[in-house]
Amino acid sequence: MVSAGLDSILARRRLSQWPIIAAIGAIAALGQEPLGLWPATICALGLIFALIRKAASGKQALGVGWIAGAGYFAVALSWIVEPFLVDLARHGWMAPFALLGVSVGFGLFWAFVGWVTFKAGGQSIVFIGAFVFAEFARGYALTGFPWAQLGHVLIDTAWLYLASYAGSLGLTALVLLGAIGVTVLIDGKWLFFAVMFGVLACLFGASVGLTPKAGAIDQSPMIRIVHTNEMQQDRWDPDKIPVNFERKLEFTAGDDTGPSPALIVWPETSIPVLLERAQTALDAIAQDANGAPVIAGLQRFDGDGFFNSLIKLDGEGDVAAIYDKHHLVPFGEYLPFGETFAKFGIFGLSDTTGGGYQPGAGPQVLDIEGLGTALPLICYEGVFPQDVGGYDKRPDFLMLITNDAWFGEISGPYQHLAQARLRSAEQGLPMIRSANTGISAMIDATGRITHQMGLDEAGWIDAPLPPALPATAYSRMGDWPIAALAFVIVGLGWFRARLSS
Repeated sequence: MVSAGLDSILARRRLSQWPIIAAIGAIAALGQEPLGLWPATICALGLIFALIRKAASGKQALGVGWIAGAGYFAVALSWIVEPFLVDLARHGWMAPFALLGVSVGFGLFWAFVGWVTFKAGGQSIVFIGAFVFAEFARGYALTGFPWAQLGHVLIDTAWLYLASYAGSLGLTALVLLGAIGVTVLIDGKWLFFAVMFGVLACLFGASVGLTPKAGAIDQSPMIRIVHTNEMQQDRWDPDKIPVNFERKLEFTAGDDTGPSPALIVWPETSIPVLLERAQTALDAIAQDANGAPVIAGLQRFDGDGFFNSLIKLDGEGDVAAIYDKHHLVPFGEYLPFGETFAKFGIFGLSDTTGGGYQPGAGPQVLDIEGLGTALPLICYEGVFPQDVGGYDKRPDFLMLITNDAWFGEISGPYQHLAQARLRSAEQGLPMIRSANTGISAMIDATGRITHQMGLDEAGWIDAPLPPALPATAYSRMGDWPIAALAFVIVGLGWFRARLSS
């Protein structure tokens, strides 16, 4: 019955096919946070694979992939409209175009999968290999945007620990294996379905068995994470800046009911003045920190440009280290061909300087007394596994500061947090995550959240820093071996199809 229904979809005129195919792609997106309906993703991808195999031509298979992909990204990345609504008068008109652009643009990667799979004779292994390679390419092309990868739907499951071996691309392959199982079930091949179900069940059991138990944290250093809950519209309001800053100082001081923190972490751009003019603010922070080092985000200017930066303050209020964000958000923190756009009064969404930010030199680590070395990440950088694993020496923990006010309150903050959990699981490292608006959390080295403070809350978290695990297989290899394997699989599948044709 299902097979006949798929045939009827492809037999329709093109324009009447598209809404149905887009709806199937949209259902696939329901596995992303905050819904986490990963079985829906697997079933929908199984239907998409079946449609690609039943296509009458490579052009139709390409169209199936493209339209399904557009439907998927329209739902999975629906939060993309939120940044344009912060300043509605200035940017609101861009919101529908932004969502349409990312949906149709990223749908091209799915179009590639549809065309390649069809041309290779509809082989299951080629479908998996092409999709894995497409997801890899999406993380690098045009500065990359690996948000809402298929493998992300498994972050909140016991399969997460497998990311320590194969990363997000490995989780993506696992999802696609499940989708193939759905397709063979549609074809009535019960034996093959039973085999695939057994493989997935074994991998699930292996992941449960291999996931280390929570590390002992009784004697671990205490970290204070400041969570401010400032709306983006209020952050640069001159009347509200002093009030918000005083609240952050109160949260920094805490209530003296527990042990003194070994480190205090403020969110992205939480100091409301440029570094060059911030000494009075830094002195106030150091006083309330009572000798503890403080990590905080702010902007700075070096004479040639502005930077989105993170600083480490020592107990005296002196700047002991600076890290500049190096992986900037296109159209958010800078505009490609920005000088041309500036002539028409068009700037990046979070550009408060008028000229956009300059990229920093690259990944670096900070020495934190009594804690070891931390790899600092600012907001968007936590989305990229290549940024988190990009330093030549392994740090002791990850430290991400962010301003999730840009992502709204529906899905963006939850998806951003999920990717932070994935980074910890991949690297086997704990993460301190301080968000302005969004979700602040302490994450252990397996990706479990030990402490958190959510949306519409303000205050601080005192949480022990969980221990690191030994270096993972993924931390040594990264994505390239899996991407290369996927490319080889596609090539061999293509060659096999040519020989048999």
